[in-house]
Amino acid sequence: MGKPKLLLVEDDSALAELLEFRFQNEGYEVFCTGNGDEALLLSSEHQPDLVLLDWMIEGTSGIEVCRRMRRDKATANVPIIMLTARDTEDDRVRGLDIGADDYVSKPFSPRELMARVSSIMRRVRPALAGEILTVRDLVLDAGAHRVTRAGQAINLGPTEFRLLRHFMENPTRVFSRGQLLDAVWGNDSDIELRTVDVHIRRLRKAINLPGMDDPIRTVRSAGYALDGG
Repeated sequence: MGKPKLLLVEDDSALAELLEFRFQNEGYEVFCTGNGDEALLLSSEHQPDLVLLDWMIEGTSGIEVCRRMRRDKATANVPIIMLTARDTEDDRVRGLDIGADDYVSKPFSPRELMARVSSIMRRVRPALAGEILTVRDLVLDAGAHRVTRAGQAINLGPTEFRLLRHFMENPTRVFSRGQLLDAVWGNDSDIELRTVDVHIRRLRKAINLPGMDDPIRTVRSAGYALDGG
């Protein structure tokens, strides 16, 4: 499984450096910027699992970054935690109204922030908490390395297992071949993009039992997704 991706948007360089260090030590892949325009580009390029977003940043404001991410289908469901020195009730309500999932006022304890991030990540990527994943009639037990569909055992190779787990952690989300390559094989992999198609075919062959539909959707010119319902 690829590392969870965290986009950190903070223009206080000292705080950004501290948070980047702490989250990298916790196993996150961190993308960091202090500019709202660059934040939108990074969110589009890297499809983060969670965003830490300062309200007052250079370029496009944090509140507008949040609004635009919520309007973009690719990032509409990505959890966003606002970081800000603005601590009035109106500001908090405004941040939550435009789509933020949580709100942390400065100054804050890095430990508290990390606890909030961990809590959200357990909801959006259950396998990080060691839980069993269930999507439709598919059940994946990461600890036992076991997959069933409608109660029937499915035999998967290691790569197909990682691929299915990634899909089940992010149901309905469309991933390009490059994103799947990074998540399942790793950023340093020399594997060609077409290899992803080969493993998708193998995964489909394994999970598409007789009489059952194909839960993996091919999105033309975009990639693949696991239907969630």
